[in-house]
Amino acid sequence: MGQRGKVGSRPPGGCYFAGTPTVFVRSTARCRPAGGNLPLANKTFTHPFYCLSLWNRRRSCGILSVGKVLPVYPITSENIMEFSLFADADWQQLGIGAAIIFGIGVLVVSAIIFFFYGSLWFQAFMSRARVTIYELISMSLMKIQTRTIVQAKIMAKQSGLPIVGPMGITTRRLAAHYLAGGRVPNVIRALIAAHRASLELNFDQAAAIDLAGRDVLDAVRTCVNPKVIVCPDPRQSGKSTLSAIAKNGVELCVRAQVTVRTNLAQLIGGATEETIIARVGEGIITAIGSADTHFQVMENPDSISRAVVARGLDSQTAFRIVSIDIADIDVGQNIGARLQADQAEADTRVARAKAEERRAQALAQEQEMKAKVAENRARVVEAEAKVPKAISDAFRRGGIA
Repeated sequence: MGQRGKVGSRPPGGCYFAGTPTVFVRSTARCRPAGGNLPLANKTFTHPFYCLSLWNRRRSCGILSVGKVLPVYPITSENIMEFSLFADADWQQLGIGAAIIFGIGVLVVSAIIFFFYGSLWFQAFMSRARVTIYELISMSLMKIQTRTIVQAKIMAKQSGLPIVGPMGITTRRLAAHYLAGGRVPNVIRALIAAHRASLELNFDQAAAIDLAGRDVLDAVRTCVNPKVIVCPDPRQSGKSTLSAIAKNGVELCVRAQVTVRTNLAQLIGGATEETIIARVGEGIITAIGSADTHFQVMENPDSISRAVVARGLDSQTAFRIVSIDIADIDVGQNIGARLQADQAEADTRVARAKAEERRAQALAQEQEMKAKVAENRARVVEAEAKVPKAISDAFRRGGIA
């Protein structure tokens, strides 16, 4: 290879350039460096070469990049290949260094991601729940509890619920329900219970019920295992029995048990237990009040149940009435007789008041007649007093012989 020169020295033969900056170019155009007396002037080059004058004329020479600071080499036909290999080696070293730095960065980022999300991702991967690292990172950025979403999706997958497709329980839908304030584990447990009981309940319905403030899991359990409601409810009314009166005035104290099942289709917007209790109480009172005597009700308590069920009391409610059973019935007071006695006493008081009124009127009339008698006596006395005066006047006029 050619002879190398020191920076600022003049090597024998060829041209030299003082200074340390180097230019790494690759050109196929005819380039004429400054001076124009180089042996390689006016020739086509296909190898990398090193020339400061070409750097000054970089626009016309097609410069690709700038290499590192190198010693100055004379441009001769003998050392062009040396310059090319040396420049290629520099860029190879830079590429290797950049690749090492990039690899280290990738390893560090991968280690951090694995530290925070590795266990959850591996758990989801082994359960075939289809939760990606990207989804875990995005949920963390949205302040979502990733463990809650992953466990919910694992439960759904292991229970046979669909987790893909338009009606599937996807990670995006679970995250959206969580951000809306829903209780994701409660919804998944309700869906699992409904799936096991062959009930028609999808994720959208369960999420809507949960966001409406209802306990969707309790609703599904009540649909599978019917619930018994006591009528009346002692916790609300403070009474243990419901009082109703037959036509003969006898009071009956009744306690009923209403067996209901959740109506999932009307759970949103449907009436609650309080409405069921009120309607059943109304039906019991109506059925007993329609009986001629309390003996009819005591002989056939199921007549009350049939009459109440026939009224369709579960319409527009969140429940379906399965049965109404009379748990207890007792005879209370004879309200009719007591009302009659009270009425008789009231009539007596009215009669007494009227008699007293008539007596007072009689006394007043008596006093009025006495006053009239006294007035008439006064008039008689006045008339008698006028008689002697009239006689004397008659004698004076000579009217009496």
